[in-house]
Parts: sequence; structure tokens; C-alpha cells
Amino acid sequence: MKKAKTANSSDFSRKIRPALSPEARENQMISLAIDLAEKQLMEGTASSQVITHYLKLGSTKERIEKEILEKQKNLIEAKTQSLQSAQRIEELYVKAMDAFKSYSGQEVSSDD
Repeated sequence: MKKAKTANSSDFSRKIRPALSPEARENQMISLAIDLAEKQLMEGTASSQVITHYLKLGSTKERIEKEILEKQKNLIEAKTQSLQSAQRIEELYVKAMDAFKSYSGQEVSSDD
């Protein structure tokens, strides 16, 4: 029986190619941890901490908190776009005022 486990673990380690960045390596480790937790849950050998973690993930409260975080993220992105748009509009106003001044024969001062 030990030979089968050794063969499976060596086959498994050959399937994973080296990560190219620390973030990719972290994602690999997270994936391995989730796979192990799944295996433990299926076999009935999972610790109470693992079981509690996944129960919390499935709770209504957790889903609502994820939804709130997603909406906050979208709001921040919208505010950022709005600020960038306002800055572009302000630049266009300055250019338009300079153009009007030049059309009316006034000297345009360059502040840039």
C-alpha cells in the first residue's frame, strides 16, 4: 500500500511546473491546500478547523459580505473614473478658454 501512495505523490509532483513568480507560487500552494482539504473532507479525516472554515464560506453572512466587498470595489473604480474624467474636462476647459482668447485677439499666456 505504501508503494501506491509513493507513486501517486511522485506522479503528482511531476504535474506541477515551477511557478514563474511569487504570486503564482502562492496560488499553487493555495490550490494544493484546497485539494488536501477536499480530500480530507471526502475521507472524513478533516480537522474541526478545516470543517469550520468551509462552513463559514458557505454561510449567508459570508456571501453577503463578499457581495458588499464587490460592490465597494465597483464604487471605488467608478469614483476613480469620475475623478479622471473631471480632470480631463478641466483640461479641455482650459484649452477652450485659451482658444477663445486667441480668437478674440487677446494674448494667451502659457502656464504649462
